[in-house]
Amino acid sequence: MIIWNPWHGCKKISEGCEHCYMYFLDGKRGVDTSRVVRTANFNLPVQRDRRGSFRLRAGMQIYVGLSTDFFVEEADQWRAEAWKMMRARPDIAFRLLTKRANRIEACLPSDWGEGYKNVMLSVTCENQKRADERLPLLLSLPARHRGFMAAPFIGPLNVRSYLSTGLIEEVLCGGENYDGARPCHYEWVKSLADQCVDNEVTFNFIETGTVFVRDGKTYRIPSKRIQSLQAFKSGLSRDFGKPVFELEPTPGTLFPSEAYRPFFRPHCATCGSRMTCNGCSNCGNCEAGEDYHGIQ
Repeated sequence: MIIWNPWHGCKKISEGCEHCYMYFLDGKRGVDTSRVVRTANFNLPVQRDRRGSFRLRAGMQIYVGLSTDFFVEEADQWRAEAWKMMRARPDIAFRLLTKRANRIEACLPSDWGEGYKNVMLSVTCENQKRADERLPLLLSLPARHRGFMAAPFIGPLNVRSYLSTGLIEEVLCGGENYDGARPCHYEWVKSLADQCVDNEVTFNFIETGTVFVRDGKTYRIPSKRIQSLQAFKSGLSRDFGKPVFELEPTPGTLFPSEAYRPFFRPHCATCGSRMTCNGCSNCGNCEAGEDYHGIQ
């Protein structure tokens, strides 16, 4: 998947953060994840190549801040510039994910209005407590596109009342990984999938997580590739054709970007993330047999 991390690092704030994958991965490199820093790729959306064209092509869907939280307090000084870049690229869709739903409203740009056509606001709901805390806040905000992610999925969810509003277009879910991974239960995933289907909300089961329980039996699945394959084989994902981003040409540029054509590897056809992935980053890790986690 294509990812833009304008800054890196975060502070733990809820149950889903307890075994954060970025803390685990950074720890292996001796990096302090609690220190929030602006990245070298901060201006990725507006970077240009030697010909003057944008490096990120028109039609891309970009996941924003998977090594941070877009609304983390320490990034307040940079966020206005990030919004400005998203506004400057109406030909690209930006998917924002946060656990800090309580900070979204105060951090929206002054020209947000009913929401940017090319931006989706999504919150993490790892259990019922956090769903009941964050989803009402998300639904109260003006936005063209809304979604949520149950990951790490560490407890059953009943979110029918939120889905029935028709304001949520997409739900993604997946189990927990790496050190101390808590179990994800098939019954939780199936229930959430059924709730989404009943309300015609796109549902994507991305991965089982390291510890997956079905019919009372516990499966330990360290390989991310196998986790993704098993999620795909479950048949629980359902595409209702949402969200649909209303992308527009970037105005006032002499060198518009070429149309994006997603690149996929052969095994992508059976990847749990395939439905909501906008193309492989072509890092080569998966072909090398490494544990590819999709973070750039």
